[in-house]
Amino acid sequence: MTIRYAVYFAPGKASGWQSFGAHWLGRSEFDHQPLPLYDLEEITADQLEGLTRVPRRYGFHATLKAPFRLATGIAASELTDRMAKLARLLRPLPLGEMEVVTLGNFVALVPAAAVDGLHALAEACVTELDDLRAPLAAHELSRRLKEPLDARATELLERFGYPHVLERYQMHFTLTGPVTAQDAARVTRVVTTPISVLNKQEPLVLDRLCLFMEPAADSPFLRIADFALGADA
Repeated sequence: MTIRYAVYFAPGKASGWQSFGAHWLGRSEFDHQPLPLYDLEEITADQLEGLTRVPRRYGFHATLKAPFRLATGIAASELTDRMAKLARLLRPLPLGEMEVVTLGNFVALVPAAAVDGLHALAEACVTELDDLRAPLAAHELSRRLKEPLDARATELLERFGYPHVLERYQMHFTLTGPVTAQDAARVTRVVTTPISVLNKQEPLVLDRLCLFMEPAADSPFLRIADFALGADA
């Protein structure tokens, strides 16, 4: 089976954050329809298309549980049922101000300050759903092991299929693929103002778990379901 699923946080469809992210990346994660890219003074639409090609396939999101295939005998309905149950047990988390940073060789949005409860929420998404996940295929594990991973990251990869989990988790919304330092600086300059406006007008709250699906290998991920946090509260 080639279908993969991922548990992400993505802002509500009607929110300014979702509108910003969708137009920044140039597509809707709901139906894969292309959207006009921003045409900025420092970055043309053609340049932005290149800078955002890698994250465009995944949609505007912050990862909670990285893409995975379902284990043998597990139906997609069991995944959605379990996600709904987990979401009811979790509570919305105000993320505070978001800031534009460079992480390694890409640009991302991250919470400007530590968020109480965020690591516990992300850990729950990893551990409480992991029995539904098929193990990484040999070629996937081999590809991941080519990254510069230390012993703990390798342990997490082998246990959960992804190295950036538990205490290694860092929430971020990816804005670019690999970029030069010059391009990272340009992206930071043009994104900082709209993000500052959104921080003031619409403080971001992690209020849902979102199920994304990759229908076939290397195809764009589609957002297929949202589960509100604390729905039974």
